[in-house]
Amino acid sequence: MQASADAPDNFDARLRQRATMADNNTLEMKPIVVPNASARAPGSGKIPNTPLSVSTISFLLGILFSGGMVMFLSGGIQQHWWTTAQLGFFLAAWSAFHWGEFAVTAGWNREKCSVDSFLLENGVQYHLAHSTALVEYLLTLYFAPTFKTHTYITAAGIVLVLIGQILRSAAMIHASTNFSHTVAFRKLDTHTLVTDGVYSMFRHPSYAGFFYWALGTQLVLQNPLSFVVFIVVLWRFFNSRIKAEEHALIRFFGQSYTQYRSRVGTKIPFIP
Repeated sequence: MQASADAPDNFDARLRQRATMADNNTLEMKPIVVPNASARAPGSGKIPNTPLSVSTISFLLGILFSGGMVMFLSGGIQQHWWTTAQLGFFLAAWSAFHWGEFAVTAGWNREKCSVDSFLLENGVQYHLAHSTALVEYLLTLYFAPTFKTHTYITAAGIVLVLIGQILRSAAMIHASTNFSHTVAFRKLDTHTLVTDGVYSMFRHPSYAGFFYWALGTQLVLQNPLSFVVFIVVLWRFFNSRIKAEEHALIRFFGQSYTQYRSRVGTKIPFIP
């Protein structure tokens, strides 16, 4: 086939080189997300597992993050009573968390990466909890704005959010392909027991990271009611989940995990 006069002189050569590299397996061609059996495979949620979904969600989370950071860094937008720095940080932290879940999975655990990795379909209770927190913040801000003026509480919350986010992301990165957003009840040949790095200080660092991240968001908003509710709900959830997961880990790794559990705690209050 004769090359088009409008194409660069080396265009055909570059196409042949790319094809040769692919044939020799030196160029690994992978999709942006690992496809399921269908775009909406059973258990994969309502969001289609497609690159379009991933790009759209990333775009929307980016808009939310940018708007939140503008509100936070500017100290709030004075024209509107609700556009405060506290709310801005909360929105930025929330969007960064969900984008980060996908980004870390895509970077260090690609075989498990899908649109579900954003964790946007975390269940009704998850979204209800955050919606309730926003309602509490806005109602209190409107009717009793002086209750939201304790800057040291917000500052402590910001620190806790950052620590929680770093801890969770570090855990996911360090565990790499051993990490999963769902509890694995069947041991694969690739499963190994990770006990070094951040796992030498926290037995379940991803859980501890999310626990403190979530509590930090409520300190930022200075929500006393939601703070207490978050403690109760998250503690019950992680206590139950850790028990189920550790039952499986003992079956997988036996004495090795039992010894690891005896010397490293979860660092979540009242969960040894």
